[in-house]
Amino acid sequence: MKEDEEMSLNSSEQALLTAIKKTTDKLNIDNISRTQAYATFYHRYPEVKWAFLASMVSRNAGWNMCDLQGKNMKKALSKQTRDLLFLTYERANWLIFKDAFPQLLLYAVSRKKHVSYVHLLPYLNVSSFIEEKWRQFMQRPCELQLIHALIVNEQHVIQQPVIEQPFYQDRVFKSTLFFFQDIFHFSSVLFPTTKGELYGCSVHDFTKVNNRIDLGKKLAALLFHEKYYPLFYEFSLKTKHTGSRYDYEQYFVNETICRTPALRKVYPAIRHHEKKREEWFLTKKEEQKLMKKPSFPKKVHFTKWYLQKQKQLYILMKVAQVFNVNKNGHK
Repeated sequence: MKEDEEMSLNSSEQALLTAIKKTTDKLNIDNISRTQAYATFYHRYPEVKWAFLASMVSRNAGWNMCDLQGKNMKKALSKQTRDLLFLTYERANWLIFKDAFPQLLLYAVSRKKHVSYVHLLPYLNVSSFIEEKWRQFMQRPCELQLIHALIVNEQHVIQQPVIEQPFYQDRVFKSTLFFFQDIFHFSSVLFPTTKGELYGCSVHDFTKVNNRIDLGKKLAALLFHEKYYPLFYEFSLKTKHTGSRYDYEQYFVNETICRTPALRKVYPAIRHHEKKREEWFLTKKEEQKLMKKPSFPKKVHFTKWYLQKQKQLYILMKVAQVFNVNKNGHK
């Protein structure tokens, strides 16, 4: 929306939009603040299930970031390569929060005042797709439809400025390292429990938006499954997010050492700039396909898988050291 169009709003609506933007910027400092903001919102508004999913996926992004400062990665990869990978995670993390959290805040105000403020969504530069889904949710709440819609929306939000952006395409997604991550299933999301167990799902060909959407929907099905949800929610409540994998490794039966550092001890806050956000569109056929309820994942217990992959990752890093993959990052 242009500034002159925003000026047509009354003073209270303008003040509300200003407050939402300021709050979003304040909380969009780093992975730690974003993760906590999502979780806090969910505790207050559990009907918006996407917020809990976002908090748990955001934890994974933090763990992936801090892996880059772990002993093995620092030996195998150059600082330039590790910085590029960190910026990729950080950029996507930041863009999703910048788009989604104002939507959540506007919903919170609507709930508090018992008045729908959906008409203000266009002033927050969100897609017409998600605007319509919020409108439907306010009129006739369907929690499953909303979580699927937000998954579809946020994956499209990062597609052009991160996944398809020439800088990241050339230096990250076409690199040898990313190739190995994909074929060895390192592109996975884990949901830990305080019982020392890990559950999750993996994605192949991470750069395809439909694959990430499918992963997101399967993760949501797992996260809110009646058998597992209490375990994941307990972990969220009891475990402070630091970015270190010790967040969940501390619960393993066998004692483990902290192999990756806390995020705020190794990464400064990054200042981001966003160009004008481009609108994206779906045909009715595409929307119906993407909004379809997924089948429940066949394999969700990842504890043994994780321990095996840690060994494979160690070997992969040793190979990277030998062949100096980090020199140019290309196949």
